[in-house]
Amino acid sequence: SLIASNILIFYITLIIKVKYPIYLNINNKNNVTNFKSPLNIDIISIIYGTLLGDGHAEKRSNGKATRICFYQESSHDDYLLYLHSLIANLGYCNTTIPKISTRLNKNGKIKKVIRFYTWSYNLFNSIHSKWYIPNPHPIKGKSNFIKIIPKDIELYLTPLALAIWIMDNGAKVGKGLKLSTNNFTYDELLLLTNVLKYKYNLTCSIQSTGTKFQYHIYICVESMPNLVKIVKPYIIPSMKYKFGDHI
Repeated sequence: SLIASNILIFYITLIIKVKYPIYLNINNKNNVTNFKSPLNIDIISIIYGTLLGDGHAEKRSNGKATRICFYQESSHDDYLLYLHSLIANLGYCNTTIPKISTRLNKNGKIKKVIRFYTWSYNLFNSIHSKWYIPNPHPIKGKSNFIKIIPKDIELYLTPLALAIWIMDNGAKVGKGLKLSTNNFTYDELLLLTNVLKYKYNLTCSIQSTGTKFQYHIYICVESMPNLVKIVKPYIIPSMKYKFGDHI
């Protein structure tokens, strides 16, 4: 609703000013009180935005619940701490501040990353079923699911979701903006660009990454001022560089 959106914008403005405070103190699953509460548009928007980017939904081993993983390299820790403060204050994750950890990348080099997870919710199972299909050719040690674009993406690609998507994996290219969508099919990108045009009047093109069957979305220069008007209330200062001189 408009009232809910205005409250969230006010809240985001506040937490940016005071650097992402967390007003709840929940570090034990036994203290969580919202396991059966209906999901509101804000948490769904955040989840949809990050699933369009680097986040993923993970079905727990018992298959009864799903959790959402938020992940960034340590160079973007400010953005992840912002996300964590949003979700922690909505009551959906451990309120303990995430810490930077290290891992080995494919080349054997040490990589610094920061991540956190929501609590596992039965209510998130429907999100998992919309965003993932079983992998017909599973690889040992890899996910048994393939991420897809859900049919209700138009409904939940809100200004907040669009802002999260851009902060998650958008990049400034010339005077426009590129969204890394390498893992989605061309037809799925047609759906996304149609939604961006119909819902927000954003002119986009689908461009090859140079790798076979991999594409990204480019938001054209003439649409950048309009894009900024849509997402600016949700963009944190450290992510404004992605918009160049438009913001």
